[in-house]
Amino acid sequence: MNSNRGATTLRRTPFSRILVANRGEIALRIMRTARRLGYGVVAVYSDGDRDARHVREADQAVRIGASQPSQSYLNIDAIIAAAKAGGADAVHPGYGFLAENERFAQACVDAHLVFIGPSAQAIKAMGNKAGAKALMQAAGVPCVPGYQGDDQSDAAMLREAETIDFPVMIKAAAGGGGRGMRLVADGCSFPGALRSARSEAKTAFGDDTVILERAITNPRHIEIQVFGDRHGHAIHLGERDCSVQRRHQKLIEEAPSPAVSPQLRAQMGAVAVAAVKSLAYEGAGTLEFLLDGDENFYFMEMNTRLQVEHPVTEAITGLDLVELQLRIAAGEPLPLRQEDVMFAGHAIEVRLCSEDVSHDFMPQSGRMALWQAPEGVRVEHALQSGAEISPFYDSMIAKIVSHGASREQARASLIVGLEQTVAFGVTTNQGFLMSCLRHPVFARGEATTAFIARHRDDLFVQRVRSSQDVALAALLIFVTNPHTPAWRSGRSLGPSFPVPLRLEIADALHDVEVLRERDGSYLIETTGASHRLEIDAIDASTIRFRAGAMMDTARFHRDGNALHFLHRGVPLLVHDLTLAMPQTAAAAGGDGKVRAQLNGRVVAVLVKLGETVAAGQAVMTLEAMKMEHVHRAAIAGTVTAIDVAEGEQVTTGRVVVEIAAA
Repeated sequence: MNSNRGATTLRRTPFSRILVANRGEIALRIMRTARRLGYGVVAVYSDGDRDARHVREADQAVRIGASQPSQSYLNIDAIIAAAKAGGADAVHPGYGFLAENERFAQACVDAHLVFIGPSAQAIKAMGNKAGAKALMQAAGVPCVPGYQGDDQSDAAMLREAETIDFPVMIKAAAGGGGRGMRLVADGCSFPGALRSARSEAKTAFGDDTVILERAITNPRHIEIQVFGDRHGHAIHLGERDCSVQRRHQKLIEEAPSPAVSPQLRAQMGAVAVAAVKSLAYEGAGTLEFLLDGDENFYFMEMNTRLQVEHPVTEAITGLDLVELQLRIAAGEPLPLRQEDVMFAGHAIEVRLCSEDVSHDFMPQSGRMALWQAPEGVRVEHALQSGAEISPFYDSMIAKIVSHGASREQARASLIVGLEQTVAFGVTTNQGFLMSCLRHPVFARGEATTAFIARHRDDLFVQRVRSSQDVALAALLIFVTNPHTPAWRSGRSLGPSFPVPLRLEIADALHDVEVLRERDGSYLIETTGASHRLEIDAIDASTIRFRAGAMMDTARFHRDGNALHFLHRGVPLLVHDLTLAMPQTAAAAGGDGKVRAQLNGRVVAVLVKLGETVAAGQAVMTLEAMKMEHVHRAAIAGTVTAIDVAEGEQVTTGRVVVEIAAA
C-alpha cells in the first residue's frame, strides 16, 4: 500500500518485533502479515498450548501460566513480562481475551510498548456498552431503547426491564461475543437470567455490570468495519451481515449484506465514520447495528478491535486489515480515502466449532484425530491431526471463507469446501453449517437473527440420508475391526457367514448383517433394504468402493468402537454397539446422579443439601469454552450429596450432585 497523504509532523511510533497476546488461528493470522512486512514475532502460551502451532511457528514463545485464561491469556503482568523477555517493542492483542481491555492497552503504553489498537481512552469509551450508547445518543446515532444506569441492584434492573417492556435483552456492559447475554421473555424468568448473565460476564470480562435493551424481533445483525488514524482520517470498508447466530454468537458472516442497498450502506457508513472521527479513534473497529425490515437501524455496540469475521471484508476489498492495523500503529496515515475503497464480488465465512448441535450446541473438547483442510477456499486454523481441543477456550476451531463473483458462487464454493473438510475425533457443527448454507431462506439472502430458531426442524434433521449410508458405515465397521482379517482384493475362497452388527448413528439404532460373498463383494442387509458394495482400495483413512455402476470415495477414522466417516460431504459418527451392554438408567441420569456433561469450572451450585427438587430443575452451572451450561436433575427427589464446590474444575462424567428419588 502506498500512502497518497501529504507529509505530516505528527509523532511516529516505529517498532520491529511484535508480541501476539493471543493463541491459535488468531495468532497465526497476525504472524502471517507481520512476517510479510518484515516484523519479528513472539508468541505466548499456556501450559495447555505448549505444543500448539502458534508456539512452534513464532520466532520465540514465552510461557505465561496455567491453562485457565485467568492465569495466562488474561494475565496482564505476565504478558507484559513476556514481551520484555522476547525483545518485543509492540503488542498485538488479536481478538478476544484482552483485546478490548483498556487496562491492558494502558499497561503496554506504560511499559513503552506500542499497543496495536486504539487508545485506552477509546477502548474505555466505546468498549463499554453503556458508555458507548450514551456517546452515540449524544451524537444523534439511533440506539436501541434500554437502560444503562449505575443502579445495578436486582430490584432496579427488574423495574427497568418492566419499563422497557418484555422481551428484553440482558447484555454484559464490558464485552461482546454473546457472553453475558440473555433474551428474557417475562418477569418470572428475569432474576435467574440476570444472575446467569452477570456470572458469565464476570468470568469472561472481569466485570459483571450489565445493561438492558428492548429485544427487536427478527432483525438483521449488520456491522460496519471502520479504520481511523492519528492524523484525523477515517474510512469505512462496508458492512458485514452476521445474522445467522446461535447462543447470540455468530456462525455465518457475509459481505456485502443481501439486505443493504448502496444508499443504506452510504448512510450507515457515514454514521460509523462520524463516530470514529468524534473519538479521534486509531486502528480497526466495528460498529454493530440491528436493522429492521423497514431499513431502520439501531446502534448496539462498538468492538474496538479486529473482528473474527474480518476475512470477508478482506476478500471483497482486496485489503489486508492486519497490515492496516500495523501501519496505523506505527504512525502512518491511512493509505486510502473513502472514494478509493472498492468492492468486488461476494464473500461468506463459516465458523467451524467443536460443539454438539443435537445437544443445544454443547461445546466439545478432545483430540482431533484427523484434520484435513479443504482446497479452493481460505481456511484460518491452527489445527493438526492429534491436536487437543481444550475445554478452556472458545469452541471455534477454524474459519472457512469463500469468495466469488456473485453471492451464489460464493455460497456454492463454500458448500464444496465444507464437504471436503475432514475433522474427525471431535464432534463439530460441520453438517449443520452445510444445512444452513443449503436452506432456501439463506440461499435467497433472507436470513435474520431468528433464522436458526425459526427453521430448527429443517436445520436439525438427522444426517443419515439413506440406507446406503448405514450400509457403508457397517462395511467400514466390519473391515476396520482389529479382529477381522485384513481386506484383500479378489475372490474369497473360504466359507462365509453373515456377521450381525448393531450400530448407533445420529442417536438411532440400526441392526445390520454383513456377508462377504465368494466374488469378494459385500452384501449388507439393513432394515428393509439390502446393498451390495465392492471395495476397490482401502488405506488407513480412505475407502474407494463401488455400488453397482457408481464408484465412490469416503474418508474415515476408526477410534475403538467409534468410527468417524465423511461421505458426500456428510460427516457421521458411528458407534459399534454389537458387544455393548444395554444402556442403563444410570447413564441417562435416572439413578439420581447428575454428571458433568463436559470439562469445565463450577460457577454456581444452585441447590442445597436436603432440598427437594423437581425433575428438570437446575442444580449446577458449569463454565466451559467461555459459556455457561446449566445442569438439571433427571428425577424428582431430595438432594443427598453435593460433590463439588464453586470454583472447582471438573471432568466430563464426574458426579456433581446426588438425588434420592421421591
